[in-house]
Amino acid sequence: MEKKLKSWQGWLLFGGTMVVVFVLGLVVSSLMERRAEVASVFNNKRVEIKGIESRNEIFKDNYPREYQTWTETANTDFKSEFNGNIAVDVLEERPEMVVLWAGYAFSKDYSSPRGHMHAIEDITNTLRTGSPTNANEGPQPSTCWTCKSPDVPRMMETIGVDAFYNNKWAAFGDEIVNPIGCADCHEPENMNLHISRPALVEAFAAMGKDITKATPQEMRSLVCAQCHVEYYFKGDGKYLTFPWDKGLTVEAMEAYYDEADYYDYIHTLSKTPILKAQHPDWEIAQMGIHGQRGVSCADCHMPYKSEGGVKYSDHHIQSPLAMIDRTCQTCHRESEETLRTNVYDRQRKANETRNRLEEELARVHIEAQYAWEKGATEAQMQETLQLIRQAQWRWDFGVASHGSSFHAPQEIQRILGNGLDKALQARLAVSKVLAQQGVNDVPMPDISTKDKAQRYIGLDMDKERKNKENFNNTVVPQWLEKAKANNKIIARL
Repeated sequence: MEKKLKSWQGWLLFGGTMVVVFVLGLVVSSLMERRAEVASVFNNKRVEIKGIESRNEIFKDNYPREYQTWTETANTDFKSEFNGNIAVDVLEERPEMVVLWAGYAFSKDYSSPRGHMHAIEDITNTLRTGSPTNANEGPQPSTCWTCKSPDVPRMMETIGVDAFYNNKWAAFGDEIVNPIGCADCHEPENMNLHISRPALVEAFAAMGKDITKATPQEMRSLVCAQCHVEYYFKGDGKYLTFPWDKGLTVEAMEAYYDEADYYDYIHTLSKTPILKAQHPDWEIAQMGIHGQRGVSCADCHMPYKSEGGVKYSDHHIQSPLAMIDRTCQTCHRESEETLRTNVYDRQRKANETRNRLEEELARVHIEAQYAWEKGATEAQMQETLQLIRQAQWRWDFGVASHGSSFHAPQEIQRILGNGLDKALQARLAVSKVLAQQGVNDVPMPDISTKDKAQRYIGLDMDKERKNKENFNNTVVPQWLEKAKANNKIIARL
């Protein structure tokens, strides 16, 4: 005999069916709405764009909302407890960092980052790029331009990737003129997300991965990973390379560099072969809970906006704390104040360890310098230098990444804690060397300000600033005039 459903079971089945139908209806409606938005955008295109179009203003008529929000990356009006979008002189706030980077251009000038629209302006003005008077001078290679402009993929296509890297920074001053923008992340013809720089593709291949198989959601982070990563300039040709062959952790990259016997510079005071971390944002984000659960960079830094029935990504790329209602609160139900406090709590804890680590590193560099001056041998100093290298790599890896103490707070605490342990071990090791030289105490210099620290490591900053001022007043205007004459630039903000 057939078993009949009870009345309440029938109603339960009916209700469940209606819920499923309702949810499916919402999904279909969302897809149709999104399809309509896309169709609307492409049906109303006013300018046909083909090839690599590096002039961001060309995209304005086709994508006015995205373009307008992109221009807002020029704003410098947001400030959180830790950084914002205004340039802050970090060396002035943390003079120990001058000592940590003695022998490297970062000891001259290091400011907190601003928005994408300032990319060309900032790399041109920084003292780190020197003040060359012609294309064959200057301390930095042309590879330094790689992440600053959509003119880079245009130049790579024109002269070849190797030729682009293997040159001087000043050689392309009249070519790399448009700040980070549309073509860096989008195919101009259809605006699909794409990888415009070869280094990321090559790094994935070195790990045995095919980046062309990335999902659309993954691409919302990978376009950022073209630049917001750890990298180095490999070989005499200064070929941009990501050190991911052995993995993405701080230890894996260290092993990669050690195997290659690589260093970025020899420290002026301690003579340590130093690894300078860049900004391993994407790698660290993968180690945190958001990255592990598939949250993309764009989800938090480019949240959706709705305007006139149109939904689009906000291209004012900035801290999620500036727009908590459209970032954190799309998933979390706590108040803005609670969510902001949660972020600051994590940042404050990491900052405590960072402060201590910077103090210990500055001291051990000075102590190592003193040991050398008192006649220490390379054999005696070997352990100290190895520990300094390891400690400073962990410090730099932890602090160079923007937002690392939020992206992966546990991992950053681990890295900075290990760095502090290495720094203390280095101080113990050098104290033994000093004792062998009959030294029981090392007098510490006054490095309480940026100026004092720079003088201590031997920098003539008056000369550096004067040379840069002359360069900006003479060479840079020539670059811009040539770029305008050749229609490489429309406007310079």
